[in-house]
Amino acid sequence: MKTWYCDADVVQNDPDHKLYHDHEYGFPLTSDDQLFERLCLEINQAGLSWTTILRKRKAFHLAYRGFHIPTVASFDDLDRKRLMDDPGIIRNRLKINAAIHNAQRILNLDDGFKAWLDHHHPLDLTAWIKLFKKTFLFTGPQIVNEFLMSTGYLPDAHKPTCPIYKKLNH
Repeated sequence: MKTWYCDADVVQNDPDHKLYHDHEYGFPLTSDDQLFERLCLEINQAGLSWTTILRKRKAFHLAYRGFHIPTVASFDDLDRKRLMDDPGIIRNRLKINAAIHNAQRILNLDDGFKAWLDHHHPLDLTAWIKLFKKTFLFTGPQIVNEFLMSTGYLPDAHKPTCPIYKKLNH
């Protein structure tokens, strides 16, 4: 049986989760930088709670310079050290290196990240996972699933009885 984010106690009891659920989760993103941010946040969530990521989101935004893809793609060893020393974010070398590598990969995509996603849409989850693994670092099945569901590329972010479902599927 599917577990719905809508039904999680934390969505009802935590303002950060409620705001994210009601205004972001499952909503299509149009900006490459926004899509890149979501991918980075999903990667950083691996092994941790989404609550941790939501609480650190502002610090991530500052540390990764607004998730501006060309800026992150140009990060060097000094930036890596700065990120590893930043207590406001998840200080994991593999995740930091993945963000930089993935920004570089996005810069090399024809027409950008959103165009790349749109070109491949729709795929089933298995095909998406293969494509992401071939293209990006640190993109296992759960990360890919959550990234695609949270950005509207996969269905079922919200159950049919959720008010947000109706808003997204008008």
